[in-house]
Amino acid sequence: MDDADAWRGATDLARRLVRIDTRGGREAPAAALVADRLDGAGFEVRVEEPIPGRANVVARFGPAAARVPVTFTGHLDTVPADPSGWSFDPMSGELRDGRLLGRGSSDMKAGVACQVEAAVRAARESPRDTAVQLILTFGEETGCDGAGLIDEASLTPTDLLVVAEPTGNRTVLGHKGVLWLAATAAGVSAHGSRPELGSNAVAALAAAAVRIHGHQGWPVSPTHGPATVNIGTFHAGEQPNLVPDHAEMRLDVRTVPGFGRDEAIAEIARLCGDGIRLERLLDLPGVATDPSAAAEAREILAPGSSAGPAEYATYFTDASVLTGRLGGPAVVVYGPGDPDQAHVTDESCSLAAMTESAAAMHRLLRRLGRHRVA
Repeated sequence: MDDADAWRGATDLARRLVRIDTRGGREAPAAALVADRLDGAGFEVRVEEPIPGRANVVARFGPAAARVPVTFTGHLDTVPADPSGWSFDPMSGELRDGRLLGRGSSDMKAGVACQVEAAVRAARESPRDTAVQLILTFGEETGCDGAGLIDEASLTPTDLLVVAEPTGNRTVLGHKGVLWLAATAAGVSAHGSRPELGSNAVAALAAAAVRIHGHQGWPVSPTHGPATVNIGTFHAGEQPNLVPDHAEMRLDVRTVPGFGRDEAIAEIARLCGDGIRLERLLDLPGVATDPSAAAEAREILAPGSSAGPAEYATYFTDASVLTGRLGGPAVVVYGPGDPDQAHVTDESCSLAAMTESAAAMHRLLRRLGRHRVA
């Protein structure tokens, strides 16, 4: 039996997950699917549905302990996908030319499937030596909503948190933080033929947007790279012959060590100028694991990687929320998905990468579980 045959269960589970529509919500059926798989393998499984139709899964295997050696985490939701722009059905789950096709295949249902199947196999093969926790969430794409709503009593602190975001099976030791801001300007309405009688909120906010967009002085972290600011939305006005009295834009700020929330807000407020109000919509801290704390895990997952420089991701993950709730574990982001496939039209994932990832996650559980479970 070759590796692909050995891990066919991961491929089958990933296909079933892709075929469940979790675009922007409705994760409960996907949660039920993975919960059933884990329950059938003897895991202690808890499904929490704090919002109707939206569910988290927390599962554990192994003896009760104050800490568990390894925790796997992944999210069940995906970003939207308009079928009119795709060359195949986004919910396809089809296998073609060595790839799994469909929305969420790379980000990150393939990674979730690999985690589940690796944990199930380790538990079946070495039940006395396996201790693992899985945390599978809803609403990560919109700001780690599900992770923030997990009952604290459901979670056990852990030494290592492995996040199955798409890394192409590279080991990544954390990521930037994220700050979403709403910037609003207030004006005075007037007839469009007499603009001098009003105060145009669009003009004020647009000028601020140009200053922010053109700013070249965002700091650069030696580990996490540059801080970035993106103007994602701009809404204002009702009709051409009315001076708009309200305008709002929303900003995506990626923070880095040395340039966190407070520094970012202060700099953006300076660039906006007087009369622009800022409101925080989402504020998640960055994650930075000391390479020495994760060297063993990196070497098991991707032999030779611990000798190279540490990588940190530009995106955020549920680790922003979970790290503090799990006792400050080392964080490794590792998954089979292709980072360049996340959120794109015609998303797909390599089947060979899935096989490699599932085998590596299984190897991690066998090695680290044996180190810590008597």
